[in-house]
Amino acid sequence: MLTACIPASHADEPPAPQVHPTIVSLNPCADAILAEVADPAQILALSPYSRDPRSSSMDVRLARRFGTTRGTVEEVLALRPDVVVDSTFVAPATAQAYARLGLRLETSGMAATLDQARAQVRALARVAGHPDRGEALVARIDAALAAAAPPANAAPISAVLWQSGGIVPGADTLASDLLTHTGFANFSALRGMNQADRLPLERMLADPPRVILLASASEGARAEDDRALAHPALRSLSGTTRAAFAPNLLYCGGPTIIRAAARLAEVRRALLARTGTPVRAAR
Repeated sequence: MLTACIPASHADEPPAPQVHPTIVSLNPCADAILAEVADPAQILALSPYSRDPRSSSMDVRLARRFGTTRGTVEEVLALRPDVVVDSTFVAPATAQAYARLGLRLETSGMAATLDQARAQVRALARVAGHPDRGEALVARIDAALAAAAPPANAAPISAVLWQSGGIVPGADTLASDLLTHTGFANFSALRGMNQADRLPLERMLADPPRVILLASASEGARAEDDRALAHPALRSLSGTTRAAFAPNLLYCGGPTIIRAAARLAEVRRALLARTGTPVRAAR
């Protein structure tokens, strides 16, 4: 039969395996997301910050499985990635150098809201060629936020997230959005403070919140930076509870949100269990 001589259609051939891009990340917040949504073989290097327990927003043991660079164009070029992921603050000269060398540059900014954090996850998952994994991570974030949500109609609890040097995250920050979604009211935002403003100890004592979340970076930090956070005068605030909050939960969105939401919910539940009565609403 003549049909026996006709070559098989290309349509019957198995599809060629999809090749996903190799990536060098110079952005510590992108590091944590890419480690979740990309194949390990795709990641040629992460930023060095992710290997440091004081600054990493991901499991340091996982970060240490990947190489790092100091971020120089020469080091990045030597790795020959398909994509370089950097922050939105990348120097124009560096961006131009990548373009001349034929390297694709993708920038990822700092998320200021939970919605922006979700969009960041999805964008990086598309860069890695695994949008489905981005959706899976967003679903995990949403599940963590739902689990950490306060009871319906619960009054928000006034809280200060106080960092070394008296720095607070004010309005229009991811930390503020997280506080709201987990049953707190951002004390500093309610008083018109912005990102990285300083909250003096005297102002804290004169108008105390219900909870002070101490994000102390005492390891490697200068003693004077953390002196206010441990000031004896804080003990005089009988109606204020202090609780530790790991500083590296403040830096990034992505999977960090899952741990941050769980910690905030833990603090809220412990406070309610301790008082045994509803706490006063935020002012």
